[in-house]
Amino acid sequence: MSEISALFTDFYSLTMAQGYWRRDPHEKAVFEMFFRRQPFSGGYSIFAGLEILLEKLKNFSFNDDDIAYLKSLGVFDEDFTDYLKTFCFKGTLWAMDEGTVVFPNEPLIRVEGSLIECQIIEGMLLNIINFQSLIATKTCRIWLSCGKGKVMEFGLRRAQGPDGSISASRAAFIGGACGTSNTLAGKIYNIPVMGTMAHSWVMSFDREEDAFSRYAEIFPDRAIFLIDTYDTLKSGILNAVKVGKKMALQGKNFGVRLDSGDIQYLSVEVRKLLDEAGLKNAYITVSNDLDEHIIETLVKEKAPVDSWGVGTKLVTGAKDASLTGVYKLSQLPGKKDNGAVMKLSDNLEKTTNPGIKQVWRIKDKEGFAVADVLGLEEEEIPKKGQSCRFWHPSADYRHFDHTIEGEVDSLLKKRTENGKLICNQPSLAEIRENVSSNLDSIDSTYKRLLNPHIYKVSATEKLRALKLDLIEKHLCH
Repeated sequence: MSEISALFTDFYSLTMAQGYWRRDPHEKAVFEMFFRRQPFSGGYSIFAGLEILLEKLKNFSFNDDDIAYLKSLGVFDEDFTDYLKTFCFKGTLWAMDEGTVVFPNEPLIRVEGSLIECQIIEGMLLNIINFQSLIATKTCRIWLSCGKGKVMEFGLRRAQGPDGSISASRAAFIGGACGTSNTLAGKIYNIPVMGTMAHSWVMSFDREEDAFSRYAEIFPDRAIFLIDTYDTLKSGILNAVKVGKKMALQGKNFGVRLDSGDIQYLSVEVRKLLDEAGLKNAYITVSNDLDEHIIETLVKEKAPVDSWGVGTKLVTGAKDASLTGVYKLSQLPGKKDNGAVMKLSDNLEKTTNPGIKQVWRIKDKEGFAVADVLGLEEEEIPKKGQSCRFWHPSADYRHFDHTIEGEVDSLLKKRTENGKLICNQPSLAEIRENVSSNLDSIDSTYKRLLNPHIYKVSATEKLRALKLDLIEKHLCH
């Protein structure tokens, strides 16, 4: 995994860092990363990218060429660029487990350290977490729409550049894809690599049947024939059946792929022809600009599809360009009253929650998640049997009363201390399993594609009181 220069930050992070350095290079701060709305008009998101972030943080620094470039801009003091020569992240980072199902306005990550280092890592942190969480969420929607079936990610050629394609392959596997067409991603992350053939293979032979026969000869254990190069029903499937019968005599199975046309109609007709030929074990895989809505419709119409190849709309996050993740200052520990801070805004959704916070996931006695609750770090974790009043995080009148019946999980866990990793990193397979178990713990109403139920993210009375107090102080000034 390649290192990344600390220049991978927004320019204003560096100009502000110089201002902080002039004022007090050791001033402490706490920042939190959260997102404001669910992508795809959905009811949940998948937190992804944490392992990559922690790896990048270990060597996030300025080399000699970076320092020379900053000096050439004529913006920064020499004393400040000398300071940056030894810059590295020495703070403490808290985060939810990668693969957790998450919701708007709750901290996914909390960063504690000097104001300078917290500011400089902002761009990289948001870049990694926003993109990978978006693609993991999109993949999860696709995976659930086909009944947790076989989804192959093959968007390399449509992804947003080389890093985008590698990152998308990793996030897609976390979100439920069973493999990728991206060979390099397969090597880096140990993701199963998969593929069939392109139309160019078929077109390079004089006869379509010869193209299938030759492919089956070379790859007898993984032959999937692309049958729509010329005519799916009048040519492709007929030649696939001819070759498939020969393979069956040798004890080999095969598949066919549809990449155009009316997938529902064609898959039904292809299945009939395969079954009539005695090739009932032959499988059908489909592609052609699929997304979760198309797949859900095909499944409801009982299209006989065994696996799904999804590219463009998976790796680009269509129809949402990005996760709305932001990174906001919540506490300046050296200030009076312990320094809780918040942003007020004319747009209510942009008003932030102050203080150093923990997120608790409240479950019922069956183990299903009821609500996520934001509380101040010093508050005691709610206990089973306790009756609580939880408030809407906008600090308005809305609230609900709840008696704790099941487990209460603290979601933010310490990952680094003094810049050093203090936890074991899970494997990609373990992160993927965490997604599955998290999904099982939320009601199906939050997972539907159309008008999903809105999950409760609430605040404790103590956090609400702090927020109202700060609002009052700001308004008075």
